[in-house]
Amino acid sequence: MTDLESDLPDESTADAEATDDSTRDDSMGDDSASDEPQESVYRSPSNPPRQTASYLSRRLAAAGLRPVSHFGQNFLVDLNLIDLIARSAELRPNDVVLEIGTGVGSLTTRLSDNAGAVLSVEIDHNLHQLASEELGGRPNVKLLQGDALKNKNTLQPEIMEHIRDAMSRIGDSARFMLVSNLPYNVATPIVSNLLHELPPPDRMVVTIQKELADRMCAKPRTKDYSALSVWIQSLCEPQIVRILPPKAFWPRPKVDSAILRLDLLAGQRDKFVDLKYFHETVRALFFHRRKFLRSVVISAMKGRLDKSAVDDVLRQLGHGETARAEELSVEQIQALAESLRQAERAA
Repeated sequence: MTDLESDLPDESTADAEATDDSTRDDSMGDDSASDEPQESVYRSPSNPPRQTASYLSRRLAAAGLRPVSHFGQNFLVDLNLIDLIARSAELRPNDVVLEIGTGVGSLTTRLSDNAGAVLSVEIDHNLHQLASEELGGRPNVKLLQGDALKNKNTLQPEIMEHIRDAMSRIGDSARFMLVSNLPYNVATPIVSNLLHELPPPDRMVVTIQKELADRMCAKPRTKDYSALSVWIQSLCEPQIVRILPPKAFWPRPKVDSAILRLDLLAGQRDKFVDLKYFHETVRALFFHRRKFLRSVVISAMKGRLDKSAVDDVLRQLGHGETARAEELSVEQIQALAESLRQAERAA
């Protein structure tokens, strides 16, 4: 069973759109819950978790709980889809898996069956306690309770500390994976921020809003092509595994979802002299995506490069006066960002 939006913040996925807002109350009726992740105490479950709407309804009701729109809790109610997510990750015993949004622990169970170690983070204090009951007796699972994001641009440092520690115990063969049913309104910062981390995930398999998956996979000259498209495709190969209709969830959202697989491109990250500079440049180029490229670059480089230097860079790369960022390939944008970096250093 799965738990798509177990740690979702502000509003239900029924109305949610992808957003970078990560400000959330993590206490679902318990004001003592902390924002900082805390380790869990486990108890052994008598049976593996199930996942149907009726079972989940009874399970939550028995604990005095129900899906709360404040967290946007939408649970997958198709075990075949949960298994598909786990299979798509192609996990091995040397893998360390991060899951954001434990829910009641259904996907977590499948991940722990195949991975060397699983770190699962749940913002909802009460669901965290429920998952602890379900996941007891699994020594390769660690549960943390709290917000996975310190802010919209930063993960909680403790998360990556746990990941690196688990990888060091496994050894040089260890791989880092993100496998999650991500909350819609934290999906972008979670995926984007993880690509900045060391190490970044070797693979990510995530359930997200279909609209967001389309943007991550978009090609130049299409309406969905954006800074996010370029950032993701500069480091990963994205593939939509399956489109999920609203009826796959309980409660039902009003939007389609998608299982998206992102494979880290081997050696690609090492090609960037300054990854942060590249990321910031890409965001600046698409801030006014339909404006002429020259105007956008001059504005972005104001106080750092004069107009003549910008013109020299664009001319050397063969970009005419009517070029726009949304028309450039990922490789062309990479070349432009690096040329601007070099020109700025030489100025």
